Amino acid sequence: MTAAPHTMKKYEEELDQLKQQVLQMGGLVERAIDQAIRCTMEQDSDLAQTTIEGDAAINAIEVQSDELMKAMLVRRQPAAGDLRLIVASIKVVTDLERMGDLAAGIAEGMLRSLEHPPKNVSSFALMGEKVKRQVNKALDAFSRGDIELAMEVIENDEHIDQLHKSMYRETLTYMMEDPRQISSSIVLSNMAKNLERIADHATNIAEMVVYMIRGHDIRHVDHAAAARMIREEKRGH
Repeated sequence: MTAAPHTMKKYEEELDQLKQQVLQMGGLVERAIDQAIRCTMEQDSDLAQTTIEGDAAINAIEVQSDELMKAMLVRRQPAAGDLRLIVASIKVVTDLERMGDLAAGIAEGMLRSLEHPPKNVSSFALMGEKVKRQVNKALDAFSRGDIELAMEVIENDEHIDQLHKSMYRETLTYMMEDPRQISSSIVLSNMAKNLERIADHATNIAEMVVYMIRGHDIRHVDHAAAARMIREEKRGH
C-alpha cells in the first residue's frame, strides 16, 4: 500500500529536519573547538567560560535529535537508505556530543593552567588547526553524502595521531628541562589528548558517511582495505 502524498511529504520534511539538526549541532561543536583553541592561545578566561557554558546548547540539540529519530523509527518504519541515514545520524549525534564535552574540557584545562601557562602552545595550535579541518570535512561529507571526502578524513587520522605523539614527546622535554613546567605541561598534554580524541570522533563521523551511502560498516575494518574496496566498487559501477 502506497503512502499518501501528504504523508510522504511530512516524512521527507522530518528527514530534512533531522539532517539540519545534526548539522546545526555540528556548527556549534565546530565553534566550541575553535573557541577552546583560541582561549588557550590567548589565555582568555572569558572565552574559556563561554566555551564551557556553550556545551549546554550542544546537549540540548542532542536531546531534540534523539527524540525526533526515535519518533521516526516508530512511526515511519524506514527502510534501506532512509534507515541508514537515521542510524548514521544517531551515531553522529553521539560523536558530536562527546566532541562538545572534549572542547569544554580543553577550556577547563586552560583555566587550570592560567597562573602558569605552558610554553609549547604553538604545537597545540598547529594540531588544533588540523583537527578543526578534520571536523569540518567530516561534517561536510555528511552534509553532501560525499564518500571520497569521508575517506580523506579517515586516511588523515593517522597524521593527527603522529602530531599528538610528537607533541607528547615535546612536552616531556619541556618538563625535564624545567620542573616548574611540569604541572602546566601535564594539563596541556591532557588538552592535546582531547584534540586527538576529537579527531577520532571526526573519523567516526566519516565512517558513518560510508555506511550511510554504501551500507558498509567499516568501523572495525582496516582503513586501507576499506578504501580499496570502495575504489573497486566505484570502478564496477
